[in-house]
Amino acid sequence: MDKIFTNLKKGVVAPCYLLYGEEEYLINESLHKILDIIVPAADRDFSLFYLDGESTDLDLLIQNIITPSLLGGKNVIVVKNTTLFTSREDSDKLISKIRSNIDENPGRAAKYFLTFLKIAGFTLEDLQNSGWQKITDEQWNSVVKGDAGEDRQKWLPRILEICQTSGLTDASGEDKMEKLEEILRAGLPAGNCLIFTAEAVDKRKKLYKTITEVGVVQYFSAVKKEYARKEILQQEARKLLDNCGKKMSPAAWVALGKKTGFDFRRSMSELEKLVAYIGDRALIDKDDVEEAVGRTKEDEIFALTNALGEKNQLAALESLKNILDQGTHHLIILTMISREIRFLLQARVLVDSGKLPKFSQSMEYGWFQNVLYPAVGELNTSGEKREGLIFSQHPFTVYNALRNSVRFTTARLIVLLEELLQLERSLKTSASNPQLLLENFLIKSCS
Repeated sequence: MDKIFTNLKKGVVAPCYLLYGEEEYLINESLHKILDIIVPAADRDFSLFYLDGESTDLDLLIQNIITPSLLGGKNVIVVKNTTLFTSREDSDKLISKIRSNIDENPGRAAKYFLTFLKIAGFTLEDLQNSGWQKITDEQWNSVVKGDAGEDRQKWLPRILEICQTSGLTDASGEDKMEKLEEILRAGLPAGNCLIFTAEAVDKRKKLYKTITEVGVVQYFSAVKKEYARKEILQQEARKLLDNCGKKMSPAAWVALGKKTGFDFRRSMSELEKLVAYIGDRALIDKDDVEEAVGRTKEDEIFALTNALGEKNQLAALESLKNILDQGTHHLIILTMISREIRFLLQARVLVDSGKLPKFSQSMEYGWFQNVLYPAVGELNTSGEKREGLIFSQHPFTVYNALRNSVRFTTARLIVLLEELLQLERSLKTSASNPQLLLENFLIKSCS
């Protein structure tokens, strides 16, 4: 990745990138660094596009990659967690996702099911009208390794009905895949760049081979040995601390590891919270870790609002589930989400005002504290310090709000506030499942 970043800074941008592997945190960090280098924050409304990787619309993808930038600069299309490289070896994971989504998100379950059909060699026509009952356990096990399929009668008829009532078809899309490969080989319009992220890929697929020929492929292998995980995590932690002008004592590092198990996502999330917790002090010590890390509800609330600001849908849903499992009332969660959206809106207004000197989404925290934070304070002409105002917040809160606000437009944030009002009414007056209502809002706001 260091070589890739060096080339990007020199202006050498490949037409296509594929970042894949088991280490989701490192993949997302690398993706964000790539975007920070090649897409200026001010241009992102017109130059950066995210597509749903779980059910990639190939027509829409092709249309995006062949359309030149409106501003004449970069035109970056990101397809996160794509299933285009999925193989039969991943069938069990798809089945698990179908089962887990069939009740609360049937549309998503149906998309996973169509992906499963494509790689399994089945068709909707073959399975409908009780055709699925003709599949033997041996046939099923040959497709989904380790799954005898005893319980498929519980969910398979339901997912087939969902597909039928939704008008979904299992068109293979082979012609569209070939067209996508041809476009990549022929070359994208000047300034266009396509970025895929994926958990796993089948290297036998033509699309994978095409990207290795014309673009850049980076694999993030699972770091299984604890000492190796510690070393990589320390490197990432050191970068964060250096950017914030902070240090961490050896005892604090050991204490953090005991609480997080050196998990990438949780450790970095806790470290960001520790930076905010110690305020102006330069050193994080063991007592800080003991005091600030491990207050479970606060941890998960922080993780939820952080994931919302970063548009990290999966992390947001996971944090929401953890908070609800801890017994936190849904209206308290709604209040925290509303607070985060208001801060993002205020930050976006400040960014759009053009009065912040040399604002950049990739700015370092130390530079922000010294240069930008005083300028933010000067814009508070009323001098008021109220809880709901961004001017009254800790510098690290303001820092995160400004950086994350460029992922949303002002109009979108206003719409989200209106939707939160409707959500509050529903939570207070209807018998709908609170978790389902909150999940739906997070899915929409992070899309």
